[in-house]
Amino acid sequence: MAFRHRRALAVFWKDFLDLRKNVGLLVSMAVLPTVMVLVPIGVVWSYVRTPNHADLRSVALFYDPSLPLGASAARFLIDKTLTDWFGMFLVMPVFVPILIASQSVAGEKERRTLEPLLASPVTAAELVTGKSLAALVPAVAITWVAFIFFCVGVDIVAWPLVQMPLMPNALWTFGVFVIAPLFAFFGNGVAVLISARVSEARMAQQLSALVVLPLVGMVGGQVAGFLKAGLAYYALQGAVVLVLDAFLLWASIRLLDRERLVSRWG
Repeated sequence: MAFRHRRALAVFWKDFLDLRKNVGLLVSMAVLPTVMVLVPIGVVWSYVRTPNHADLRSVALFYDPSLPLGASAARFLIDKTLTDWFGMFLVMPVFVPILIASQSVAGEKERRTLEPLLASPVTAAELVTGKSLAALVPAVAITWVAFIFFCVGVDIVAWPLVQMPLMPNALWTFGVFVIAPLFAFFGNGVAVLISARVSEARMAQQLSALVVLPLVGMVGGQVAGFLKAGLAYYALQGAVVLVLDAFLLWASIRLLDRERLVSRWG
C-alpha cells in the first residue's frame, strides 16, 4: 500500500491533541528543561561571583596543567562547563520523546484506543511517521526554547566577568540544531520499539529511560577528566546516533506492522 502523507499527519494530529489533554505528562516534560537550564547558569554564576578564589585555579590546573599563570581560572572553568554541559543537555531531546512515545503506543493499548487505529487503512510506515512526529516536534521545540533561555541566562550572569556574550557559540549552535534532533529521533525510536513489546506505558518509560545512562556516564567521564569534549567529540556521537536512527526506523516499521500488532494484542 502506498504511503499517504495525509494519513500520517492524521495520526500525528490525533496524538498531538491527546498530548495537550495529558496535564501530568506536560508537567513532566517541563521539569527536565528547567533543570537543564538553571543548573549550568548557577554554576557559571558561582564562578563569576568569586573569580579569584584560590580553589578555582587548583581545579583548572587539574583539567589543564599547562594553563598560563596569568590566565583566568574562572573563565577557563566557565568555558569548560559550557562545553561539558552540552553532553548533559542532550539527555533532554532523548528523554522527552520517551515520555511521549511511550504514552502514544503502550498507552494506546492501556486505553484500548489502539484497536480502532489498527482497523483503519493506515500502514506501518504511516503509523511510525505520525507517532514519531507527535513525539519529535514537541521534543525539538522544547530543546530549542530551552536553548534560548540557556543562552540568555548564561550571558547575563557571565557578563560581569567576561564583558562579552559567550552564547550561542559554534559548538552549541551546531549541536542543538543538528545533533539534538538526531538524539530525539533515537529516544523516540527506542521508546516505540519497547512500547510495542510491553503492555504498560510506565514500564515502557522506565525501560526506555535506561538509554540515557551512557550519556550521563560520558558526561561523568568528562567531569572526571577521562574524556575531553569538543565539536569533533559531539559530532562523532551524532554520527553514531544517525546510524542507530536508521536501524531503529527500520525496526519500528517492521514491529508496528498492523497484522503483527493485532495478533499480539488482539
